[in-house]
Amino acid sequence: MRLTAVTDYLMPAAVAVGGLALGILVRGLVLPRFARAAARSAWKYDDVLVAAVEGPLVAGFALLGLHVAVQLLALRPALERGLERALLVLAIFTVTWALARFTAGALRTGATGGALPGVSLIANVARVVVVAVGLLVILQTLGISITPIITALGVGGLAVALALQDTLANLFAGIRILASGKLRPGDFVRLETGQEGTIEDITWAQTTIRQQPNNVVIVPNAKLSTAITTNFNLPDIEQSVSVTLRVSYASDLELVERVTLEVAREVLRGAEGGVAGFEPAVRFHTFGESSIELSVVLRVMGYENRGTVIHEFIKRLHKRYAAEGIEIPFPIRTVRMEQDAKGTP
Repeated sequence: MRLTAVTDYLMPAAVAVGGLALGILVRGLVLPRFARAAARSAWKYDDVLVAAVEGPLVAGFALLGLHVAVQLLALRPALERGLERALLVLAIFTVTWALARFTAGALRTGATGGALPGVSLIANVARVVVVAVGLLVILQTLGISITPIITALGVGGLAVALALQDTLANLFAGIRILASGKLRPGDFVRLETGQEGTIEDITWAQTTIRQQPNNVVIVPNAKLSTAITTNFNLPDIEQSVSVTLRVSYASDLELVERVTLEVAREVLRGAEGGVAGFEPAVRFHTFGESSIELSVVLRVMGYENRGTVIHEFIKRLHKRYAAEGIEIPFPIRTVRMEQDAKGTP
């Protein structure tokens, strides 16, 4: 028996609105529980999955409600097929949206474990690839042949490649930098031109380096990939620091060595950024013009800790040398003047 005119449209509308309401309810009540469980889990990608489906989840429930509503409506077969195809396209788009978010988030999360660099370049490229595949699937679903499109893209891509040589050079240089794993966000580097700082990001065109005075250096990827660059975070973030000292020729070198090592150990244990378990070394290496020169090898947790540790070491060592009577000499030059036979100097 056919439903009344009001019921014919009221029930499908209620189902459609109910799908949207159910999606909002699931996102507000159920998804936070999964988020808390994911936060406690050892697997790091479940957090990414929860974040990725947060938006598409509501859209998915809304589309499900619309699908059921279309089934309840007494529509002409052609109109019903058209609506179902439109809902299928929206469903594919929603899945593509979720996959693109998850892929980008997974790549960024994987970077924290050292597998991949956590930069926008890889995440953006992956997102574009997923969206492009989703669009091709949508076109195929609509009955549009994608073979001519792919052929046209190939020919057009060749023309674009010729027109955008510099841009593509930077893009592929950035990919090469990331694939090598020698330069990563968070690494402290020094360029051959003298600039030094922490890599903040590697995008499709350029690398951003923040210097210690809090200014930013922008380096095109193509130039960075061919430049001689020192990475202070590889192979290990810890690094040795050599401090050069001078003591008087009258000094007891055994006492100098013992006192210097005691102060160095004290600094490494107490100063911020020092490596407490490292055994410092003292090496006498030069008979200077007015002093004996020596080097002290310390160990710091990172390049940015060098200044703090050296600062504290020099302060404490100066005080200890004064207490022990160890002289740090001023530069001295001896000038000998000879007289000629007439006694004239």
